[in-house]
Amino acid sequence: MKSATVLILFFIMLTQGYTQNFERMRENMVRQQIQNRGIDHQATLRAMRNVERHLFVPRGQQRRAYDDGPMPIGYGQTISQPYIVAYMTQLVNPGPKDRVLEIGAGSGYQAAVLAEIVDKVYTIEIIPELGNQAKQLLESLNYDNVEVITGDGYFGHEKQAPYDAIVVTAAAEYIPPPLIAQLRDGGKMVIPVGSPFLVQTLMLVEKHGDKITTTNLMPVRFVPFTRR
Repeated sequence: MKSATVLILFFIMLTQGYTQNFERMRENMVRQQIQNRGIDHQATLRAMRNVERHLFVPRGQQRRAYDDGPMPIGYGQTISQPYIVAYMTQLVNPGPKDRVLEIGAGSGYQAAVLAEIVDKVYTIEIIPELGNQAKQLLESLNYDNVEVITGDGYFGHEKQAPYDAIVVTAAAEYIPPPLIAQLRDGGKMVIPVGSPFLVQTLMLVEKHGDKITTTNLMPVRFVPFTRR
């Protein structure tokens, strides 16, 4: 009985140690990788501090979750570099009353970051296995303001349109017209555009009535926008 108690206490101490270490790693990530590169949107910074990124990567790679780069999550998909997640979030300037559409749920990390800030997130994932995993994880973390949808993100989610912001986390060869149509007047979309497996351009799309403006921001490399 005594040895069992010692083992339990050891396990608790080990778990607490890992938790504290992940907290330090997350704080270092925000300071060194995000703030030092010019991200100053306070809601984005809080969200990046709050969301436990290591829970959104495969268990065997959790120690690398706060590294400065993307990580594979299976099925040929990746979780984006922390800075890129923060940068794309800041670009759409999310607010507490906003409704946001995300294309490419992946493991659910970007959706969780957005959910820390906005009223409602709809996120679409074309790979059913990833969509189910993201749904279960987000539910277990009590993100009850996120709805995970399995389907072709090209068509968006017209049922809940218009959206204050749209965040696309896969590279499309052109901006899908249905997504532009589902963006509200005054809304913003951020999307990587370019050929698959090559360097693409991250673009900001802004809608003002019938006028659509696009701004080229930076070279990026995302997984391809998968279609059915």
